[in-house]
Amino acid sequence: MKLLEIAEVINGKIEGDDNIEITGVGKIQEAEKNQITFLSNPLYEKYFDNTKAGAVIVSENHKVIQKRPGVSIVRVADPYLSFLKLLEMFDTGNDVENGIADNCVIGEETSLGKNVSIGNFVSIGKNCVIGDNVRIHSNCSIENKVSIGDNCIIHPNVSIYKGCEVGNNVIIHSGAVIGTDGFGYAKEENGSYKKIPQTGNVVIEDNAEIGANCCIDRATMGETRICKGVKLDDQITIAHNVYIGENTVIAAQAGIAGSTKIGKRCMIGGQAGIVGHIEICDDVIIGASVGVSKSITKPGIYTGYRAMPVKDNLRSEVRIQNLQKLEEKIKILESKILK
Repeated sequence: MKLLEIAEVINGKIEGDDNIEITGVGKIQEAEKNQITFLSNPLYEKYFDNTKAGAVIVSENHKVIQKRPGVSIVRVADPYLSFLKLLEMFDTGNDVENGIADNCVIGEETSLGKNVSIGNFVSIGKNCVIGDNVRIHSNCSIENKVSIGDNCIIHPNVSIYKGCEVGNNVIIHSGAVIGTDGFGYAKEENGSYKKIPQTGNVVIEDNAEIGANCCIDRATMGETRICKGVKLDDQITIAHNVYIGENTVIAAQAGIAGSTKIGKRCMIGGQAGIVGHIEICDDVIIGASVGVSKSITKPGIYTGYRAMPVKDNLRSEVRIQNLQKLEEKIKILESKILK
């Protein structure tokens, strides 16, 4: 595309040659002369003067002190979001051809929408509903009575258990398992454990994304629900009957125990652990490796070994660091008293 055409797409203003040909996108430190890049994080400012990119997207108020001759500047309201739009435009990585592979298996009474792509060795059970423009990559297993909405991408080796529901525009990455049995057992008199039947399902709403090797347990009764716009990183465990509110994002290796409800627009750091049967309100930020042992009722940032408001946690850290000084003062006072 010509730079002028790109600027029209991202509503940008060009400083420099608007007729250069752009063939792709790249990192600011690695981009070539026919690529476009962006600058929004001050940490990457050091690469700006020497980038080989043909064009750089910057914010409307960015001060260009010096730049390589021949590089064009495109000013936009939000460089990061504009660059994401270009990534989507230049992405041609659809490696699944339209149509159905000869070696896949599709059960009885299963309906397929228009323009569906199904890769090699996919198994789809009975009474399933697959929407329009769905891409199911190789080696996926979809059990009976599963519904998948329009424009979904199911990457290789995904398993979706019986009765689960997937909305529109959902992406599920490799190795994810949707609808496994919840971790439910009753202890018997002899010390053994009896399995509790898990009769519910998992519902994933529109525009969600499930990372690689995530595990989302089906409900004991009712449903485990992942609401609209939720983004899960890799290797996350969501237990039975959990509810995750709209546009919440969770980083890798977090674990959420059963029947916990998480509000809208929350951000949960990597390796955070949340106990069961509690509620977290809207607009909460939980730091990495934080253990949440009770409900959170006020929006804010929570950090520490046990989740607490970030200011309280910082005060505790300061007190711990001052313990040695306090001990020395006590010894001095004791020595004076004994004299």
